[in-house]
Amino acid sequence: MSAWQAINLGDLADDTTGAVLVSLGRVQGSAPREAGTQMLVTSTRQYGTIGGGALEYQAAARARELIKTGPEHLAETAILGPDLGQCCGGQVDLVFERLNGTADEIRGRLIAASAPPLPLYLFGAGHVGKALVHVLQNLPFAITWIDGRPDSFAHSVRQGVHKAHTPDPIAMVKNAPENAVFLVMTHDHDLDYAIIRQILKRDDFRFAGLIGSKTKRARFVQRLGREGVSETALARLTCPIGLLDIPGKAPEAIAVAVAGQLLTLLEG
Repeated sequence: MSAWQAINLGDLADDTTGAVLVSLGRVQGSAPREAGTQMLVTSTRQYGTIGGGALEYQAAARARELIKTGPEHLAETAILGPDLGQCCGGQVDLVFERLNGTADEIRGRLIAASAPPLPLYLFGAGHVGKALVHVLQNLPFAITWIDGRPDSFAHSVRQGVHKAHTPDPIAMVKNAPENAVFLVMTHDHDLDYAIIRQILKRDDFRFAGLIGSKTKRARFVQRLGREGVSETALARLTCPIGLLDIPGKAPEAIAVAVAGQLLTLLEG
């Protein structure tokens, strides 16, 4: 989902006086968030965050001043140390945009202006899969979650995660769009292998990740090589997955490590 689809804007309908979108423009030095970060401010609520602290508090107050009578666009500069007493010490440009219209119109404008989410295909609804979706569902990924077992999805997730209960995961790989992220963590190593083999046949994916050890990767690579998968394709298989400096094998720890790894793709 896009950054704004990931944020619950369902109660925007309660606000009838418009809203102001606050964005961080140029960021110099140390600051709580990066350039491009946004929050939406209404007369009674706030969605998203530009980093908290005095910067966010004063930006929200300024936005509420602009909701009724301010210009449609306004830019101001904040020096975090002298102006706000924050120890970050950097400088940020704040851009305010007043949004008029109904709640649905405001929501539509935000989503339309957002960068498109990165398509992510997650194979496997086991413990790690569940933990990973819980972490990723609030980040800008368009998640398709695939599992063929009965009652695989007998748990709730945020609206926007597409759950595909199918016995044919290979078809899901074939029909995935270009630049997709693939994560494979099913309950069956042979199924993992078949899915990875199909992924590596493509040359247009963004990331191919397989849960498991270095030994599992070596066995898969040896077998895939015998079946004609190129060295170039095999080099793009990531296994183990996750940031190596995040310790722990609990599903929640693995989910955090993998989410951190995927966030580097967004930066790239």
